[in-house]
Amino acid sequence: MDLKQATIGLLILYAAILIFLVYRGAKKTKTLKDFALGAGFPAIVVGFSLAASISSAATFIINPGFVAYYGWSAFVAMGIVLPLGLFISLIILSKSFRKHGHFTSALTLAQWAGNRFDSKVMARILAVFSLLLITFLVLISVGLTKIISSSLGANEVYVMIGIVAFVFGYMMFGGANSLVYTNFIQAVLKLIVAVILITSGFGYFGGSIGDYIHRLDAIDPYLVRSFNPESPLFRDWFEVIVCNFIVGMAIVCQPHIITKSLLLRSEKDINKYLIYSIGVLCVFFCVVLTGFFCRMMFPGLTLAGQPVRLDSMMSTYVVQRFSAGVGVLVVFGLLAAGMSTLESLVQSLSITITQDLIKPVMGPAAEKVNLNLVNKFVIIGLAFVTILISYNQLVDPNLSVGILAQNGVYAYFSAAFIPVLFGVFVRDAPASSVIAASLVAVLVHFSVYYLELTPYTTGAVRNPAVASALAIVSAFVTGSLVLFYDRHQRKKYELQR
Repeated sequence: MDLKQATIGLLILYAAILIFLVYRGAKKTKTLKDFALGAGFPAIVVGFSLAASISSAATFIINPGFVAYYGWSAFVAMGIVLPLGLFISLIILSKSFRKHGHFTSALTLAQWAGNRFDSKVMARILAVFSLLLITFLVLISVGLTKIISSSLGANEVYVMIGIVAFVFGYMMFGGANSLVYTNFIQAVLKLIVAVILITSGFGYFGGSIGDYIHRLDAIDPYLVRSFNPESPLFRDWFEVIVCNFIVGMAIVCQPHIITKSLLLRSEKDINKYLIYSIGVLCVFFCVVLTGFFCRMMFPGLTLAGQPVRLDSMMSTYVVQRFSAGVGVLVVFGLLAAGMSTLESLVQSLSITITQDLIKPVMGPAAEKVNLNLVNKFVIIGLAFVTILISYNQLVDPNLSVGILAQNGVYAYFSAAFIPVLFGVFVRDAPASSVIAASLVAVLVHFSVYYLELTPYTTGAVRNPAVASALAIVSAFVTGSLVLFYDRHQRKKYELQR
């Protein structure tokens, strides 16, 4: 049996298992709250689900391509600095977010912020900005398409449409009651495949690590340096360390990540949940090391005289490196990497649109409408938009679909970071402080990126991490100034009384 036949067979089996889990979950899903939070789950299941949600197709499929192209600087940024910021933020924010979320009965991050600051405007702003996460849906869809189409030798557009139709289709029904269990299975599969990928290039080491480094240096000296001035994203310490650490801290403030703690059965499970998720994520982030193995296999970034695109690097490596038996397992690990995050995004984004955008527009009539049914139509709409944008990225990408996704996703969590930070740690923060911070964050992010306001955001390929880091700092300064002004005014008023 060749790779194509094995892939088809396991695709059918994989689809059958997912449909079974969704069917079980659908029987327990009657309301929008059931779809959002489920019935409460064990710490290990939610922890693995979180790890699966964070480590998406970007980690397993796209980011190794950046390492193959740009070397050690890309690995430091994406495999060390960014995860470090993420872990610190996850530990600091998860406990308090769950406590506030429990008290406010929030289903979404936008609703949490609205309830926390008693501001419908804050909830609407974050709900509107959450539409930027559609770019992440596109990244995952394109990444999965590259892997499956390479394995099947099939047309990329048709494969992409099939993936979106299948995943968005079954996510219309199960919600959280099936999501955490499908994520758990996907996380276990990803762990197995992560170990295979991390060890797949050990043969290149030959005599020692030093010999391997010399071979990379012979291919391109910048592959073994901390910074790569010839790259568009990893040129100096500011891009590699400062920006990626700030971005890593803010990544947690995505709805499919920060709200995971609300799925736990008890607040007592939070420490176990963090241990499980961070432990698994440490293994997942090491997968970007595979980019070095890709570069050893394709030193000129070509195969049979044809250039290997950055987004296709990992799929090409898998097809060329592994036998049919191991290859199909790796393919399904990469498939699980994308689908786990795709499922979480579809669930969280559709709930946000339904709960925080459509329901308020409906007014009193919302009480008479089955919002769970409305949510299904929202998912259908998201599927069509994802297909249209993914098609464009397949036929005409700007270096990588990762740039599009980073630009959209980074803008979103730049806007969400200060509301979450102030909501958790600043008890007297007024709604005006976080509203101003969110608006400034998006304004600064897109101004820096599209108006080319820095040397890092000029040219054909611009660095979204720089725009995001500057946006987050600007938002923090803005929010703090409004907070201090509000405190001053309140103190002044109390003295006058």
